[in-house]
Order: sequence, then structure tokens, then C-alpha cells
Amino acid sequence: MKDEQLLHILALQHVSKIGDTTAKKLINHCGSAEAVFKEKKQNLLKIDGIGEIILKEIYKSNHLEAAESELKFIKDEQIKYHYFTDESYPENLKHCIDSPILLFESGNINLNNKHIISIVGARKITTSGIAFCEKLVEDLAIYNPIIVSGFAYGTDITAQKAAIKHKLQTIGCLAHGLNQIYPKVHKKYVAEVENNGGFFTDFWSSDAFDRNNFLKRNRVIAGLSQATIVIESAEKGGSLVTADIANSYNRDVFAVPGRTTDSQSVGCNNLIKQQKAHLLSTPLDVPYILNWQLEDLKKPAVQKQLFVQLDTDEKQVYNYLKENDKQLLDVIALNCNMPTYKLAGILLNMELKGVIRPLPGKLFEVI
Repeated sequence: MKDEQLLHILALQHVSKIGDTTAKKLINHCGSAEAVFKEKKQNLLKIDGIGEIILKEIYKSNHLEAAESELKFIKDEQIKYHYFTDESYPENLKHCIDSPILLFESGNINLNNKHIISIVGARKITTSGIAFCEKLVEDLAIYNPIIVSGFAYGTDITAQKAAIKHKLQTIGCLAHGLNQIYPKVHKKYVAEVENNGGFFTDFWSSDAFDRNNFLKRNRVIAGLSQATIVIESAEKGGSLVTADIANSYNRDVFAVPGRTTDSQSVGCNNLIKQQKAHLLSTPLDVPYILNWQLEDLKKPAVQKQLFVQLDTDEKQVYNYLKENDKQLLDVIALNCNMPTYKLAGILLNMELKGVIRPLPGKLFEVI
């Protein structure tokens, strides 16, 4: 992209009365960000949502001045950026009406993997919440997912550290420009995150630090991901906002249930009660609900063992499938008299042992 094009995109992004949805409307109508500033006022007024107040803001001279300063920062710091019509722009975000028109990146993010999940939750995460979060990432590691979060205290940094531990890519979505890190104590993790993924933000280096930025940032967390997982939450909190945004994008949401007396479980319990989230009782609920298949992963082929050791439950499932050909997970659970959540784990172990394989439509058969 030429500097002149980027300059006008930044200038449009700087207009305070224009959000990303309206900006896209203007760009689509006029053909480019530069054309927006050159379009006649009477033509802009014909666009739905554009009135005199917005027009006055568009034609202020300070937008280009501010854009020139930010463009210098981008060039000096060699910041990567993605325009919402670029091929490099995250595919999941392209389907969100209010996604950023311009997204800035640091690190080495690769979004070719379609298994992208966000993990969010309380900043004052409990020890049991930490344990569940770490176990979740560990058990999902075989699917090689990208772990997205907000790089904040508590759940966010727990999930991202777990991703790094298991050599998974992780993305931190920031509520400020790439010239700073909040909280400062997390600066020690920046290099590891950038080596295992990186950071996204739509905020400028000149943007003032504001708590409302976190709410705006949450749409990027939800939009990047196939599903959002809430580990813990009080009755109110930013993670619940992220869950609501994910629901508005028609994405899956998971919530970890807790005791009704636990203050940090109220938000998750309410999400489940209001049918805004799947109940997440075991990590394997995630690939089951999202229909992740191990055969989708590009991993070396493993030769089937001639003699495989199966435990009692695995033998029961194996014998049933051998006698009844391919069957649905729910049908297997019913006929083998096993809870679905337990069966999901058994089937995964059997798949790893090379004795069964998953088929489209949540079917399984003996190899």
C-alpha cells in the first residue's frame, strides 16, 4: 500500500464521530478513504447515518496532521498493518461488521490454522480456575489451536503462558498502541509471545490510555476466534462483554460452571443458565462441539500397531463399533451406557492408538 493511501485511511480512522462500521460505509460508497475527503458534501449526506455533525468532523484539518504523525511512527517502528480489504486481514474478523478498518501487528502471527479460540475470564482468577485453564490448553494442544486473549492479569496471561509452554501460537489483543504494554509487569512475556505469535491492536501510539479501550478491544478478541471460552467471571465483567460480542457474531461460547456460592462463578453460571454458552466441564467438550477432527491436522502418519492395549471401556466401544459399523457419538454413548463427555475422551484415546477414526458428521468407525 502506498503511503498516501495509508495516510488517508489513518485520517478517516482519526475522525472521532466515525466508527468502523460507518467508515466502511463511506469507503464502499466513495471507493477509497482518500475519496471520502474529496467527495462533495451533498453526496455524503445521501449515505445512511451521515449527517451535518459528522460532516463537520470529516472536514477538520487536524485529521491529516494526526495521520502524518502516526504514519511516521508506523514507518520508523516498521509496524505491520492490515487493511480490512487486504488478503492478509484476519478472515474471521472480515465477517464482523464493526471490525477495525485498520489493524496493527507486532510479532510473527500466522492465521492459516482455522482452530482459533479465545480464552478470557476474571483478572482475580482462583487457583482452581488457573488449574482448569492450564489443563484446557494442555489437552487441546494436540489440535494445535491458536490461543487468543487480552494479555491482562489473571485468566488472560494464564492462558497465554500455557500456550507458550505447549508451543502453541498465541495472540494478545491490546487496548492501547504498540508503543506501550499494560500491565507493565507483563513486559517480561512480550518476547515469548512475539516468538510464538504476536499482538494485534487498532489503537494508535498517541491514543490516551482509557478503561473504555478494553471494551472496544474485546470485539477483536471475539472476532478473531471461532469460539470464546470464559473460565471464570463475577456477575459483571469484561469477559461477559466479550461473550456477548461473540454471540452477536454468531460464534460459539463456552463457560466453565462453578458452585452457586462462588462469586467468580456467577457470570459463567448465568451464561449457561441463559443459554448464551455451552457448559464446559472437560476440555474435550471444545473439539466435540466445534467438530474439530484430528485428521484435519497435518501431522506425520503413524503406523498402526499390530497389538494395541485397550482398557475395559475402550474394548467395549471397539467391539460395539466392530459389530455395528460406523455410528454417531450419541448412539455409541447410549448403547455402551456411557456419558457423552466420558466417551469423547475414550474415543480420542482410541483414535491416538490408531484403532478408530472420526468421520464427517460426528461419526466414528473401526480402522
